Amino acid sequence: MAGAAPSLALERCLRATVGYDGTDFAGFQVQVEQRTVQGELESALGTITQQSTRITGAGRTDSGVHAVGQVVAFRTRWQRSVEELWRAWNAVLPKDVVIRSLAETDPAFHPRFDATSRSYRYTVWNHPVRDPLSRRTALWESRSLDLEAMNQAAGLLCGEHDYATFGTPPQGNNTVRYVFEAGWRRNQVMHFRIVANAFLYRMVRSIVGTLLQVGRGELTVDEFADRFAAADRSLAGPTAPAHGLCLMAVEYQGVPE
Repeated sequence: MAGAAPSLALERCLRATVGYDGTDFAGFQVQVEQRTVQGELESALGTITQQSTRITGAGRTDSGVHAVGQVVAFRTRWQRSVEELWRAWNAVLPKDVVIRSLAETDPAFHPRFDATSRSYRYTVWNHPVRDPLSRRTALWESRSLDLEAMNQAAGLLCGEHDYATFGTPPQGNNTVRYVFEAGWRRNQVMHFRIVANAFLYRMVRSIVGTLLQVGRGELTVDEFADRFAAADRSLAGPTAPAHGLCLMAVEYQGVPE
C-alpha cells in the first residue's frame, strides 16, 4: 500500500472534446475485433504515454453516427504539458478522429453522469438529385417534405414525456426523458436539432424517421401525436439511417441557449 501512494499522487484527470466521422466505426464503445472510436483513442494514448488508459465517454454513439462534440475523460500519469499531449494525440490518431480540445478537470468529473443536456443534429439532403459530397453525412430524401407539418409534430416532443414509442432505455426500464428543444431548419439541407437531458437507444433516429413520414404526408400531425402518446415502440416509423446523425455537444452547466 505504501508503494501505491506516489503513483496515485502523480495521476491527473483530463477531459477532451472529440470529433469523428463515424462511417467506418462500429460505434463509440470498445468491442472485440471491431474498430471503434474508444478503441482508437485508447490505442493512440497508449502509444504516446506507454500506459494502459481507459477512457469514459459521455455517450455511446452507434455504428455510423458522427460527432463534433463528444466528451471523454481519463486519468493519466503523463507528466508533460497538456498541450504536448494534445498535439501528440492528434498526430497519432487516424484521420477520421480528432481531439478538438484537451484540459485538466476535477477528479470527480464524469462525462456521462454529470451532463445536463446533449444535442444532436440530423441532416437530410432534400433534393430530387443526390449529392455525392454529403453521402456520408446526410440522408438523401428526393420527395418533397412539408416543413411546417414536421415542425408542428416536432414541437409535441418538447417537455417531459414517456418516449417509449421512439426508443428503449440503455439500462433499466425508465423511458421518461425531458426534451428542451426539437425542430427543423431548412437551408441548402434540412437540419433537425434536438436537445434533451438524455436519450433512449436510437431515439433520435426513430423520431426523425417518423417525422419524415409526417413531411411526406404519410402521417398527419394528429396521428404523430397519438403514436407518441401511446408509448408503444411498434408505432414508430422506420428508423432513419445512422449516417445523417451527429452528436453536436454535451453540456455540463445548464441548458444550452
